Amino acid sequence: MDDHRLVYTLDEALTFMGFGKFQGLALAYSGLGWFSEAMEVMILSFVGPAVKSEWGLSSSEESLITTVVFAGMLVGAYSWGLISDIYGRRMSILGGALVTFVAGLLSAFSPNYISLLILRGLAGAGLGSGHVFFSWFMEFVPPSNRGKWMVVFSTFWTFGSVSEAALAWIVMPILTWRWLLALSAIPAFVLLIFIVFMPESPRYLCTKGRITDAHNILDKIAQFNQTSLPSGNLTSDGTNDLDEEFSTSEETPLLSSARKRTTVRKSGFSSFLMLFSPRFFKTTILLWVLYFGNSFVYYGIVLLASELSGSQSKCSSSILLSENVQDASVYINVFITSFAELPGLLTAALLVDRVGRKLSMTIMFIFVCIFLLPLVTLQSNILLTALLSGARMFSMGTFIIANIFAPEIYPTSMRSTGAGVAYAVGRIGGMVCPLVAVGLVTSCHQTAAIILLEALTVLSVVVILLIPFETKGKELVDTIDGVSNSKQVLVVA
Repeated sequence: MDDHRLVYTLDEALTFMGFGKFQGLALAYSGLGWFSEAMEVMILSFVGPAVKSEWGLSSSEESLITTVVFAGMLVGAYSWGLISDIYGRRMSILGGALVTFVAGLLSAFSPNYISLLILRGLAGAGLGSGHVFFSWFMEFVPPSNRGKWMVVFSTFWTFGSVSEAALAWIVMPILTWRWLLALSAIPAFVLLIFIVFMPESPRYLCTKGRITDAHNILDKIAQFNQTSLPSGNLTSDGTNDLDEEFSTSEETPLLSSARKRTTVRKSGFSSFLMLFSPRFFKTTILLWVLYFGNSFVYYGIVLLASELSGSQSKCSSSILLSENVQDASVYINVFITSFAELPGLLTAALLVDRVGRKLSMTIMFIFVCIFLLPLVTLQSNILLTALLSGARMFSMGTFIIANIFAPEIYPTSMRSTGAGVAYAVGRIGGMVCPLVAVGLVTSCHQTAAIILLEALTVLSVVVILLIPFETKGKELVDTIDGVSNSKQVLVVA
């Protein structure tokens, strides 16, 4: 009787509604989260040298300020990803923004080096929720042009980097690094204010069997966009089994709270363990290596923009950068190289939905190699800035496409966990980078530092070619069973 009722999937609903005003607001909110993380990461280029000069720190102590932030992001990325898949995207976003704001603001009042390390580490833990913004926004975007809109989303990172460089340029010569830390925490506070207006991801709700709630959110989005939903009833991941909740939610027995908590804990850990199942093991390990190499190279280029000019002067018997931390050239170099990310994002937007995720990253990594190669020898400041700008342009492109690629590979039931753990492994690259690459530069071993970055770039290309998935134009899968049953293409590696 009811067997012939029309049904539609969430991707079909999003495609039917199209990209409208709601998605524009979701883009602005999630983009602000990315903007906030970029500011808090970029601040490391300015606070480290300033604190080193004021407190008389060694080079390793200066590098540790950056390392603890990435250590916090390592823990946070995994933790917020797990929370996101268990309790929802909104809960993870709220927790991350709260920790980032409180720890970021308090770090401005640090009385000593140890307290600064602890608070910046906590701020890093909050920043680890950055990938959840990616997943949350992605789950509202129609599949046909998802790559393009995710690249547009990524421009917020570049604007955050540029804004931080501009803010440092204004604040540091007049005030102190403490003011820079305090002002940089404002975007996280804005996120806390507007979280009340942001809905939960309907895709997440579908995986939890809350089809009615997911439908209600989609209906409100359709009204806000002045459009409508397809005819029929919402179903999850292309199945024709309507959730009982959809029609008889009042009669559905509820789990006891103790049983619910047990189920939640099991689902959280099982989603982590599924990363190592035969279905995902190879892809998971390859993604981890890709994220490690990508993060190491990207943050290496970011930090070298402020370190190389000073180290070249030092290594040619001139003055140390730390003795002149307010030299405008430092801010100019970082400002220019940050702006260089914009053409990189434009290139990524042009490539990602045309040639695919894997080929786009491969092309861009090759250009990173080309721009870094001349830096094995000392160069003039103008050429140095130009080469680092080119390398950063393409490195940002690979970084962003990887952030699009990873969540697309995993089903909704483990998307934030899978992407979060990969993101966390990338933070290890960020942790090691200041101690190794930047340490080599400050010790007058620039050639060794650049060769290391080149080697990791080549390794990343090899790893990309070995990943068996290409996700260009494919619908997001909701369940683990849906991965093998879906039409998501397996590319012969």
